[in-house]
Amino acid sequence: MREAAPVLIPLSLAIFIAIICWPPLYWLKRSGLPSGAAVLLIVVGLVIAMSVLAAIVGTSIDGFVRNLPVYQARLTREMAEMFEWIESHGVHVSEAVLINYLDPGKLMGLVANTISKFGSVFTNALMILFTVVFIFFEAFVLPTKMKIAFGNDIAAAHFDHFVESVRRYLGIKSATSAVTGVAVTILLSYLNVDFPILWGVIAFLLNFIPNIGSIIAAIPAVMLASVQLGMATAAYAGLGYMIINISIGSIIEPRMMGRGLGLSPLVVFLSLIFWGWVFGPTGMFLSVPFTMIFKIALENSESTRWIAVLLGGDPVEIEETDRALIQLEEGDI
Repeated sequence: MREAAPVLIPLSLAIFIAIICWPPLYWLKRSGLPSGAAVLLIVVGLVIAMSVLAAIVGTSIDGFVRNLPVYQARLTREMAEMFEWIESHGVHVSEAVLINYLDPGKLMGLVANTISKFGSVFTNALMILFTVVFIFFEAFVLPTKMKIAFGNDIAAAHFDHFVESVRRYLGIKSATSAVTGVAVTILLSYLNVDFPILWGVIAFLLNFIPNIGSIIAAIPAVMLASVQLGMATAAYAGLGYMIINISIGSIIEPRMMGRGLGLSPLVVFLSLIFWGWVFGPTGMFLSVPFTMIFKIALENSESTRWIAVLLGGDPVEIEETDRALIQLEEGDI
């Protein structure tokens, strides 16, 4: 899969985009618009959105990389002052620690490299769009194929339940992630931190990773606030991130999601490591959504439900999922 990453990454992103865009496409189709016209309208909207996003993010990435030497010099100076302050209080810190483990140049370089890899995704935009179009046309006939292939309505009902669960999860997650990104952009703009839109986009993307993602998204922005405007502004930025993530990630989102759409924290962490190793930053972004889709698929089969139970976060979800599936098989829902 690592060797096939140049093909699999655009394909994975296309599937992700197609699932998110399916509800408005389906609404246009139900409104009487022909399939071709509905797909064309959605694709035009995607092209406009991706073009605007690529232009804004690309400009921000170029500016950040161009200013990187300045940020590295300031961060080196601040860390040297911090170590001097620590040693003035009787704590000796080895110079090797600063050079080998807390090198500011390596730290800022890592941030710049990761952001650049996120930006490189836009180079495959044409391939992603073509794949999304073909997925859309296949999705129109897939329910009929399912009924013909399995010869009964139960399999089709299970498939519909799976698709609806995936759409609901990704729809809510996309909406809360978008709100998070906008809130972060407004916060950093108010604090005059450089490239607020870039950090808002990163907050939007990493919000798909529960718990860990919001912390990862905050680190480079808070570091930049410290280097650019001082520790006080960095503290305000960190506090703002905390308020945004607690409000949306811990209060609003769980109430919208409800039970049955959670993952074990260990599963989240392991999937983040594994897919990050396979596909890089894009794999980290897609790790939790695709693991969640995998879990939903496993819940819809009696023989694989035990795997979904092990992947889930809250044991109470088991009983609720079982009741829903029993109702589904009995034709009550």
